[in-house]
Amino acid sequence: MATDIHTLLTEQDLAQIQERGSDLAVVNQQIQNFITGFPFMNIVKAATINDGMIKLDEESIKEMVEKYDQKINDLKLVKFVPASGAASRMFKALFACLSSYDGTDEAWNKIQEENGLVKKFFDGLEDFAFFPELNAKLDGKASEHLANKELTPILKALLDEDQMGYGQLPKGLLSFHSYIDGTRTPVEEHLVEGASYAAAVGGDAYLHFTVSPEHKPKFEELMNKVQGTYEGNYNVKFHIDYSIQKPSTDTIAVDMENNPFRLGSGKLLFRPGGHGALIENLNEIDADIVFIKNIDNVVPDRIKADTITYKKALAGVLLNVQEQVFAYQSKLEGEVSKETLIEVSAFLESTLCVVPPEGYYESWGEDQMLTYLKEKLDRPVRVCGMVKNEGEPGGGPFWTRNSDGTVSLQIVESAQIDKQNEEQLAIMKNSTHFNPVDLVCAQRDRHGNKVDLLKFRDEKTGFIAYKSKEGRELKAQELPGLWNGAMANWNTLFVEVPIITFNPVKTVNDLLRPNHQPS
Repeated sequence: MATDIHTLLTEQDLAQIQERGSDLAVVNQQIQNFITGFPFMNIVKAATINDGMIKLDEESIKEMVEKYDQKINDLKLVKFVPASGAASRMFKALFACLSSYDGTDEAWNKIQEENGLVKKFFDGLEDFAFFPELNAKLDGKASEHLANKELTPILKALLDEDQMGYGQLPKGLLSFHSYIDGTRTPVEEHLVEGASYAAAVGGDAYLHFTVSPEHKPKFEELMNKVQGTYEGNYNVKFHIDYSIQKPSTDTIAVDMENNPFRLGSGKLLFRPGGHGALIENLNEIDADIVFIKNIDNVVPDRIKADTITYKKALAGVLLNVQEQVFAYQSKLEGEVSKETLIEVSAFLESTLCVVPPEGYYESWGEDQMLTYLKEKLDRPVRVCGMVKNEGEPGGGPFWTRNSDGTVSLQIVESAQIDKQNEEQLAIMKNSTHFNPVDLVCAQRDRHGNKVDLLKFRDEKTGFIAYKSKEGRELKAQELPGLWNGAMANWNTLFVEVPIITFNPVKTVNDLLRPNHQPS
């Protein structure tokens, strides 16, 4: 039975909700979601090569790159980079060491014997791009401190807010890569990428970063310092803008009995709704094509070539299928024959991988088929790069059965799959690829109008997590993810991309991997 939120809230609560820009009906639905839970996805099979996933051969790659390059001067392109995440998780093991290490031989030997993240960090200390800055903070004595087993000064210099502050900064502002002329942050690497595939030579490169409000001034400070240099080096004009995850997209937290969680002050607790909230930020981007890629998935120049080639190829695939969609939409105007309906249905099924409900061909009338086809074609389009599964975490590409009876391609997170269901678990284990967050999106209709992306979310694909605040347990709710539930009703194509294009940095030691080192 649905709960009446008005019985749970005070006048002060209602004023708080209104002040933060939240919608009372949405807050009410969030509380209902805690009570009823979210349904699992119904996966039918994994998307694999030639069965929901495209594998481009060399000739096709060349053709798609050429197609994109021929169109690039006529397109408004934007590179969209979620960059609000703090880097604190990268240094979790180092924070633990800082709080426990006492400088004794026993503590030192324990680190050596465990052979874990902390040992690997200090073994590779001088290979990090940020080492020169760290060493300068320590008056050139970083190696001396390490030799003397004095780890605390090193950790404090790196992590403390009044020193390098890496424990508080966002990933985008950390020194990731070393070059002859200095170091680069992920933000700078995204500038180089943007100039390489999201702008015509001598043209404009538009980059959009989603950032936390407290970090925005530091992003702007860095850009003011380096933008002119990169514009000169790559012969482009950068247009950089930022957006903040809207407070109105935060979700209400509840206690373990599903009552609104209250802070000691008596106020309601709202928490960020996860990256799914960024669909609203993406919805405000006005562009023909938007490239989406996470802030930490960048590499040095020496291995950027594959990334650039495949990004262009994905964009070529997108333009190719968009042209076909627009052509078929035109065919569905005016008088439409049964033969045309069958032709468009075949395109929808074979190219866009949208399989109609049972009985579609046998019992549906022509008017019903026409309405269905128009609806399915009139959607934003995305092409998603997928990487062979080599043990990295992440959601995967699947065929799923949707609430309207269709089967279509979706990116599904493991948390959305019912692992108590042996059949669903077996399908999940048959997955051959995973999602590296490598998307190219078309957000205009065939008349050139921007599509309202908020209409294509599946609100039933949120996620409930268990957290704590002020020493008390609580339930938190994440919105449908940016590349899964928030894009559930897009037309989707999956294309295999090489593993070399996926190099995320989840812990600081990932920067010691060969693909993040100078050579």
